[in-house]
Amino acid sequence: MSTVQAAARRHPQVVDAALAGVVAAVSAQAAAELGQVSGGGWVWFAALHVPLVWRRRVPVVVFWVIVLVGLVWVGDGDGDDVSGFSLLVVPMIALYTVARYRPRRHLWAPAALVVPFTVGWVSNGGPWWDVVALAGLFAAAALLGVNLQTRRAYLAELEERARRLERERDQQARLAAAAERARIAREMHDIVAHNLAVMVALSDGAAATTRAAPERAVGMMEKSSATGREALGEIRRLVGLLRDGEAEGPAASPAGAPAPQPGLDDLDELVDQVRAAGVDVAVTQERVPGDWGPGAGLTVYRVVQEALTNTMKHAGPRARAQVRLRYSAGGVDVEIVDDGAGQPAGRAAPGHGLTGMMERAASFGGRIDAGPCPGAGWRVRLHLPIDPSEDT
Repeated sequence: MSTVQAAARRHPQVVDAALAGVVAAVSAQAAAELGQVSGGGWVWFAALHVPLVWRRRVPVVVFWVIVLVGLVWVGDGDGDDVSGFSLLVVPMIALYTVARYRPRRHLWAPAALVVPFTVGWVSNGGPWWDVVALAGLFAAAALLGVNLQTRRAYLAELEERARRLERERDQQARLAAAAERARIAREMHDIVAHNLAVMVALSDGAAATTRAAPERAVGMMEKSSATGREALGEIRRLVGLLRDGEAEGPAASPAGAPAPQPGLDDLDELVDQVRAAGVDVAVTQERVPGDWGPGAGLTVYRVVQEALTNTMKHAGPRARAQVRLRYSAGGVDVEIVDDGAGQPAGRAAPGHGLTGMMERAASFGGRIDAGPCPGAGWRVRLHLPIDPSEDT
Protein backbone atom coordinates (compact mmCIF):
# COMPACT_ATOMS: atom_id res chain seq x y z
CA MET A 1 0.00 0.00 0.00
CA SER A 2 2.80 2.40 0.82
CA THR A 3 4.43 1.72 -2.57
CA VAL A 4 1.18 2.58 -4.38
CA GLN A 5 0.78 5.77 -2.36
CA ALA A 6 4.36 6.80 -3.05
CA ALA A 7 3.88 6.19 -6.77
CA ALA A 8 0.66 8.23 -6.69
CA ARG A 9 2.46 11.14 -5.03
CA ARG A 10 5.24 11.02 -7.62
CA HIS A 11 2.89 10.84 -10.63
CA PRO A 12 -0.43 12.49 -9.67
CA GLN A 13 -1.46 13.27 -13.25
CA VAL A 14 -1.14 9.59 -14.22
CA VAL A 15 -3.44 8.70 -11.32
CA ASP A 16 -5.93 11.39 -12.36
CA ALA A 17 -5.88 10.11 -15.94
CA ALA A 18 -6.60 6.60 -14.68
CA LEU A 19 -9.48 7.96 -12.56
CA ALA A 20 -10.93 9.78 -15.55
CA GLY A 21 -10.69 6.59 -17.60
CA VAL A 22 -12.44 4.49 -14.95
CA VAL A 23 -15.27 7.03 -14.49
CA ALA A 24 -15.67 7.34 -18.26
CA ALA A 25 -15.76 3.55 -18.70
CA VAL A 26 -18.41 3.11 -15.99
CA SER A 27 -20.45 6.02 -17.37
CA ALA A 28 -20.16 4.75 -20.95
CA GLN A 29 -21.25 1.25 -19.91
CA ALA A 30 -24.29 2.63 -18.06
CA ALA A 31 -25.15 5.01 -20.91
CA ALA A 32 -24.78 2.31 -23.56
CA GLU A 33 -27.07 -0.09 -21.70
CA LEU A 34 -29.73 2.60 -21.28
CA GLY A 35 -29.21 4.10 -24.73
CA GLN A 36 -28.71 7.59 -23.25
CA VAL A 37 -25.80 8.64 -25.47
CA SER A 38 -25.68 8.32 -29.24
CA GLY A 39 -24.07 9.97 -32.21
CA GLY A 40 -22.54 13.36 -31.47
CA GLY A 41 -23.29 12.98 -27.79
CA TRP A 42 -20.13 10.91 -27.38
CA VAL A 43 -18.08 14.01 -28.25
CA TRP A 44 -19.67 15.91 -25.36
CA PHE A 45 -19.24 12.80 -23.22
CA ALA A 46 -15.48 12.81 -23.87
CA ALA A 47 -15.26 16.59 -23.36
CA LEU A 48 -16.88 16.13 -19.94
CA HIS A 49 -14.40 13.49 -18.71
CA VAL A 50 -11.08 14.56 -20.22
CA PRO A 51 -10.60 17.65 -17.95
CA LEU A 52 -10.36 15.31 -14.94
CA VAL A 53 -6.80 14.49 -16.07
CA TRP A 54 -5.74 17.97 -14.83
CA ARG A 55 -8.04 18.12 -11.81
CA ARG A 56 -5.25 18.46 -9.22
CA ARG A 57 -3.10 20.79 -11.29
CA VAL A 58 -5.83 23.41 -11.97
CA PRO A 59 -8.87 22.26 -9.96
CA VAL A 60 -10.86 25.52 -10.19
CA VAL A 61 -10.46 25.74 -13.97
CA VAL A 62 -11.34 22.07 -14.39
CA PHE A 63 -14.49 22.47 -12.30
CA TRP A 64 -15.83 25.40 -14.33
CA VAL A 65 -14.92 23.75 -17.65
CA ILE A 66 -16.88 20.65 -16.60
CA VAL A 67 -19.85 22.78 -15.49
CA LEU A 68 -19.78 24.68 -18.78
CA VAL A 69 -19.55 21.50 -20.87
CA GLY A 70 -22.40 19.95 -18.90
CA LEU A 71 -24.64 22.98 -19.37
CA VAL A 72 -23.92 23.17 -23.10
CA TRP A 73 -24.46 19.43 -23.45
CA VAL A 74 -27.80 19.57 -21.65
CA GLY A 75 -28.89 22.64 -23.60
CA ASP A 76 -27.71 21.34 -26.99
CA GLY A 77 -28.89 17.73 -26.97
CA ASP A 78 -32.15 16.01 -26.40
CA GLY A 79 -32.90 13.67 -23.53
CA ASP A 80 -31.39 10.64 -25.26
CA ASP A 81 -28.00 12.32 -25.61
CA VAL A 82 -27.55 12.94 -21.88
CA SER A 83 -25.89 10.55 -19.44
CA GLY A 84 -27.30 11.35 -15.99
CA PHE A 85 -24.56 9.35 -14.24
CA SER A 86 -21.79 11.39 -15.90
CA LEU A 87 -23.48 14.72 -15.23
CA LEU A 88 -23.72 13.78 -11.55
CA VAL A 89 -20.42 12.04 -10.80
CA VAL A 90 -17.96 14.11 -12.84
CA PRO A 91 -18.98 17.54 -11.39
CA MET A 92 -18.99 16.01 -7.90
CA ILE A 93 -15.37 14.81 -8.38
CA ALA A 94 -14.39 18.25 -9.67
CA LEU A 95 -16.07 20.00 -6.72
CA TYR A 96 -14.41 17.60 -4.25
CA THR A 97 -11.02 18.40 -5.83
CA VAL A 98 -11.57 22.16 -5.44
CA ALA A 99 -12.48 21.68 -1.76
CA ARG A 100 -9.52 19.33 -1.26
CA TYR A 101 -6.71 21.35 -2.82
CA ARG A 102 -7.80 25.00 -2.86
CA PRO A 103 -8.76 27.58 -0.19
CA ARG A 104 -12.36 27.56 0.94
CA ARG A 105 -13.16 30.90 -0.71
CA HIS A 106 -13.28 29.07 -4.04
CA LEU A 107 -16.39 27.17 -2.85
CA TRP A 108 -18.60 30.25 -2.65
CA ALA A 109 -19.14 30.46 -6.42
CA PRO A 110 -20.13 26.75 -6.80
CA ALA A 111 -22.49 27.17 -3.85
CA ALA A 112 -24.13 30.12 -5.61
CA LEU A 113 -25.12 27.81 -8.49
CA VAL A 114 -27.67 26.12 -6.22
CA VAL A 115 -30.05 29.07 -6.45
CA PRO A 116 -30.44 29.34 -10.26
CA PHE A 117 -30.41 25.55 -10.59
CA THR A 118 -33.22 25.21 -8.05
CA VAL A 119 -35.32 27.95 -9.68
CA GLY A 120 -34.85 26.49 -13.16
CA TRP A 121 -35.55 22.94 -12.05
CA VAL A 122 -38.72 23.74 -10.09
CA SER A 123 -40.03 26.15 -12.75
CA ASN A 124 -39.75 23.39 -15.37
CA GLY A 125 -41.82 21.05 -13.23
CA GLY A 126 -39.05 19.11 -11.57
CA PRO A 127 -39.71 17.73 -8.08
CA TRP A 128 -38.13 19.74 -5.31
CA TRP A 129 -36.83 16.63 -3.51
CA ASP A 130 -34.51 15.97 -6.46
CA VAL A 131 -32.96 19.38 -5.81
CA VAL A 132 -32.53 18.53 -2.14
CA ALA A 133 -30.93 15.19 -2.98
CA LEU A 134 -28.53 16.67 -5.52
CA ALA A 135 -27.61 19.54 -3.20
CA GLY A 136 -26.95 17.04 -0.43
CA LEU A 137 -24.68 14.94 -2.67
CA PHE A 138 -22.65 17.93 -3.82
CA ALA A 139 -22.46 19.30 -0.26
CA ALA A 140 -21.17 15.92 0.93
CA ALA A 141 -18.47 15.96 -1.77
CA ALA A 142 -17.40 19.48 -0.76
CA LEU A 143 -17.40 18.65 2.95
CA LEU A 144 -15.31 15.53 2.30
CA GLY A 145 -12.73 17.61 0.44
CA VAL A 146 -12.65 20.28 3.17
CA ASN A 147 -12.27 17.65 5.87
CA LEU A 148 -9.38 15.93 4.10
CA GLN A 149 -7.69 19.28 3.47
CA THR A 150 -8.00 20.16 7.16
CA ARG A 151 -6.68 16.77 8.17
CA ARG A 152 -3.77 17.09 5.76
CA ALA A 153 -2.88 20.54 7.13
CA TYR A 154 -3.10 19.22 10.69
CA LEU A 155 -0.84 16.25 9.93
CA ALA A 156 1.61 18.54 8.12
CA GLU A 157 1.69 20.81 11.17
CA LEU A 158 2.30 17.84 13.45
CA GLU A 159 5.13 16.60 11.23
CA GLU A 160 6.70 20.05 11.13
CA ARG A 161 6.39 20.37 14.90
CA ALA A 162 7.99 16.95 15.35
CA ARG A 163 10.86 17.95 13.05
CA ARG A 164 11.27 21.25 14.91
CA LEU A 165 11.29 19.51 18.30
CA GLU A 166 13.82 17.00 17.00
CA ARG A 167 16.05 19.81 15.74
CA GLU A 168 15.73 21.64 19.06
CA ARG A 169 16.48 18.44 20.96
CA ASP A 170 19.58 17.80 18.87
CA GLN A 171 20.64 21.42 19.28
CA GLN A 172 20.17 21.28 23.04
CA ALA A 173 22.12 18.01 23.14
CA ARG A 174 24.97 19.58 21.16
CA LEU A 175 24.96 22.68 23.38
CA ALA A 176 24.96 20.52 26.51
CA ALA A 177 27.79 18.40 25.12
CA ALA A 178 29.77 21.53 24.20
CA ALA A 179 29.21 23.01 27.65
CA GLU A 180 30.31 19.76 29.28
CA ARG A 181 33.41 19.59 27.09
CA ALA A 182 34.24 23.19 27.99
CA ARG A 183 33.79 22.42 31.68
CA ILE A 184 36.01 19.34 31.47
CA ALA A 185 38.58 21.31 29.46
CA ARG A 186 38.71 23.92 32.22
CA GLU A 187 39.10 21.21 34.82
CA MET A 188 41.85 19.57 32.78
CA HIS A 189 43.66 22.87 32.36
CA ASP A 190 43.51 23.65 36.07
CA ILE A 191 44.67 20.18 37.08
CA VAL A 192 47.52 19.95 34.57
CA ALA A 193 48.73 23.53 34.92
CA HIS A 194 48.75 23.54 38.72
CA ASN A 195 50.27 20.11 39.26
CA LEU A 196 52.92 20.58 36.58
CA ALA A 197 53.88 23.92 38.08
CA VAL A 198 54.19 22.30 41.53
CA MET A 199 56.23 19.40 40.12
CA VAL A 200 58.57 21.73 38.23
CA ALA A 201 59.11 23.87 41.32
CA LEU A 202 59.77 20.83 43.50
CA SER A 203 62.13 19.35 40.93
CA ASP A 204 64.05 22.61 40.63
CA GLY A 205 64.27 22.84 44.41
CA ALA A 206 65.47 19.24 44.66
CA ALA A 207 68.10 19.84 42.00
CA ALA A 208 69.33 22.95 43.81
CA THR A 209 69.60 21.23 47.21
CA THR A 210 70.82 17.78 46.22
CA ARG A 211 74.45 18.37 47.24
CA ALA A 212 73.81 20.56 50.25
CA ALA A 213 70.82 18.70 51.73
CA PRO A 214 70.25 15.30 50.07
CA GLU A 215 67.50 14.30 52.48
CA ARG A 216 65.57 17.47 51.76
CA ALA A 217 65.99 16.87 48.02
CA VAL A 218 64.64 13.35 48.40
CA GLY A 219 61.61 14.73 50.25
CA MET A 220 60.97 17.21 47.48
CA MET A 221 61.12 14.49 44.80
CA GLU A 222 58.75 12.33 46.83
CA LYS A 223 56.30 15.23 47.01
CA SER A 224 56.73 15.79 43.26
CA SER A 225 56.00 12.12 42.61
CA ALA A 226 52.91 12.23 44.85
CA THR A 227 51.68 15.34 43.07
CA GLY A 228 52.13 13.63 39.70
CA ARG A 229 50.22 10.54 40.81
CA GLU A 230 47.41 12.73 42.13
CA ALA A 231 47.25 14.61 38.83
CA LEU A 232 47.17 11.35 36.86
CA GLY A 233 44.29 10.11 39.00
CA GLU A 234 42.25 13.26 38.36
CA ILE A 235 43.03 13.16 34.63
CA ARG A 236 41.95 9.50 34.43
CA ARG A 237 38.69 10.44 36.12
CA LEU A 238 38.01 13.25 33.64
CA VAL A 239 38.91 11.08 30.65
CA GLY A 240 36.60 8.41 32.05
CA LEU A 241 33.77 10.93 32.19
CA LEU A 242 34.41 11.84 28.55
CA ARG A 243 34.39 8.21 27.46
CA ASP A 244 31.25 7.43 29.46
CA GLY A 245 29.48 10.41 27.92
CA GLU A 246 30.42 9.35 24.38
CA ALA A 247 29.42 5.73 24.98
CA GLU A 248 26.13 6.36 26.77
CA GLY A 249 24.97 9.56 25.06
CA PRO A 250 23.74 12.84 26.58
CA ALA A 251 20.54 11.32 27.96
CA ALA A 252 22.14 8.33 29.62
CA SER A 253 22.76 8.26 33.33
CA PRO A 254 26.25 7.48 34.59
CA ALA A 255 26.87 3.99 35.86
CA GLY A 256 28.39 5.25 39.09
CA ALA A 257 28.76 8.43 41.06
CA PRO A 258 31.68 10.63 39.92
CA ALA A 259 34.57 11.30 42.23
CA PRO A 260 34.00 14.36 44.45
CA GLN A 261 35.30 17.70 43.21
CA PRO A 262 37.59 19.79 45.39
CA GLY A 263 36.06 22.61 47.39
CA LEU A 264 36.65 25.03 50.24
CA ASP A 265 37.75 22.26 52.59
CA ASP A 266 40.61 21.41 50.23
CA LEU A 267 42.15 24.90 50.19
CA ASP A 268 44.57 24.06 53.02
CA GLU A 269 45.93 21.08 51.09
CA LEU A 270 46.29 23.23 47.99
CA VAL A 271 48.21 25.90 49.91
CA ASP A 272 50.47 23.22 51.43
CA GLN A 273 51.34 21.98 47.93
CA VAL A 274 52.31 25.47 46.84
CA ARG A 275 54.33 26.04 49.99
CA ALA A 276 56.14 22.76 49.39
CA ALA A 277 57.09 24.10 45.96
CA GLY A 278 58.83 27.04 47.64
CA VAL A 279 56.26 29.83 47.52
CA ASP A 280 55.55 31.49 50.87
CA VAL A 281 51.75 31.61 51.04
CA ALA A 282 49.78 33.30 53.83
CA VAL A 283 46.05 32.77 54.18
CA THR A 284 43.59 35.00 56.01
CA GLN A 285 39.90 34.36 56.41
CA GLU A 286 37.06 36.55 57.64
CA ARG A 287 33.91 34.83 58.92
CA VAL A 288 32.90 31.38 57.66
CA PRO A 289 31.24 30.24 54.44
CA GLY A 290 27.51 29.69 54.36
CA ASP A 291 25.65 26.50 53.59
CA TRP A 292 26.60 26.47 49.92
CA GLY A 293 26.62 23.62 47.46
CA PRO A 294 29.73 22.21 45.80
CA GLY A 295 29.57 24.53 42.78
CA ALA A 296 30.57 27.68 44.64
CA GLY A 297 33.30 25.90 46.58
CA LEU A 298 34.76 24.44 43.39
CA THR A 299 34.79 27.89 41.77
CA VAL A 300 36.66 29.46 44.69
CA TYR A 301 39.09 26.53 44.81
CA ARG A 302 39.88 26.71 41.08
CA VAL A 303 40.36 30.48 41.13
CA VAL A 304 42.81 30.25 44.04
CA GLN A 305 44.55 27.31 42.37
CA GLU A 306 44.95 29.14 39.06
CA ALA A 307 46.19 32.33 40.72
CA LEU A 308 48.80 30.47 42.81
CA THR A 309 49.82 28.41 39.76
CA ASN A 310 50.48 31.64 37.87
CA THR A 311 52.50 32.87 40.81
CA MET A 312 54.74 29.77 40.64
CA LYS A 313 55.06 30.00 36.86
CA HIS A 314 55.77 33.71 36.56
CA ALA A 315 57.23 34.78 39.90
CA GLY A 316 59.14 31.63 40.82
CA PRO A 317 59.58 29.76 44.12
CA ARG A 318 61.02 32.76 45.95
CA ALA A 319 57.77 34.72 45.67
CA ARG A 320 55.41 35.52 48.50
CA ALA A 321 51.64 35.32 48.10
CA GLN A 322 48.68 36.38 50.20
CA VAL A 323 45.23 34.72 49.95
CA ARG A 324 42.38 36.64 51.57
CA LEU A 325 38.92 35.11 51.92
CA ARG A 326 36.04 37.31 53.07
CA TYR A 327 32.77 35.45 53.47
CA SER A 328 29.38 37.12 53.89
CA ALA A 329 25.74 36.12 53.81
CA GLY A 330 25.52 37.05 50.13
CA GLY A 331 28.70 35.47 48.82
CA VAL A 332 32.46 35.62 49.04
CA ASP A 333 35.28 37.95 48.03
CA VAL A 334 38.65 36.41 47.30
CA GLU A 335 41.92 38.24 46.69
CA ILE A 336 45.20 36.59 45.75
CA VAL A 337 48.22 38.90 45.66
CA ASP A 338 51.87 38.01 45.07
CA ASP A 339 54.96 40.19 45.23
CA GLY A 340 56.45 38.90 41.99
CA ALA A 341 59.63 37.99 43.88
CA GLY A 342 60.49 41.68 43.79
CA GLN A 343 60.52 41.82 39.99
CA PRO A 344 58.92 44.76 38.12
CA ALA A 345 55.27 44.28 37.21
CA GLY A 346 55.77 43.19 33.62
CA ARG A 347 54.08 39.80 33.72
CA ALA A 348 52.05 38.83 30.68
CA ALA A 349 48.36 38.36 31.37
CA PRO A 350 47.33 34.72 31.73
CA GLY A 351 45.60 33.19 28.70
CA HIS A 352 43.22 30.25 29.05
CA GLY A 353 43.52 30.26 32.82
CA LEU A 354 42.11 33.77 33.14
CA THR A 355 39.37 32.92 30.65
CA GLY A 356 38.47 29.84 32.67
CA MET A 357 38.32 31.84 35.89
CA MET A 358 36.04 34.41 34.27
CA GLU A 359 33.73 31.69 32.94
CA ARG A 360 33.51 30.06 36.35
CA ALA A 361 32.71 33.36 38.04
CA ALA A 362 30.18 34.32 35.36
CA SER A 363 28.25 31.09 35.92
CA PHE A 364 27.38 32.44 39.40
CA GLY A 365 26.93 36.04 38.29
CA GLY A 366 30.36 36.97 39.68
CA ARG A 367 33.33 38.76 38.22
CA ILE A 368 37.11 38.48 38.07
CA ASP A 369 39.59 41.34 38.08
CA ALA A 370 43.24 40.59 37.38
CA GLY A 371 46.20 42.86 36.82
CA PRO A 372 49.62 44.00 38.02
CA CYS A 373 50.18 45.51 41.42
CA PRO A 374 51.88 48.89 41.75
CA GLY A 375 55.64 48.31 41.52
CA ALA A 376 55.76 44.53 41.40
CA GLY A 377 53.56 41.48 41.67
CA TRP A 378 50.11 40.47 40.48
CA ARG A 379 46.61 40.65 41.95
CA VAL A 380 43.53 38.53 41.25
CA ARG A 381 40.17 39.48 42.76
CA LEU A 382 37.04 37.37 42.73
CA HIS A 383 33.59 38.55 43.77
CA LEU A 384 31.09 35.72 43.89
CA PRO A 385 27.49 36.51 44.91
CA ILE A 386 25.87 33.26 45.97
CA ASP A 387 22.25 32.30 46.40
CA PRO A 388 22.29 28.95 48.21
CA SER A 389 19.06 27.88 46.49
CA GLU A 390 20.67 28.26 43.05
CA ASP A 391 24.04 26.66 43.79
CA THR A 392 24.47 23.27 42.19
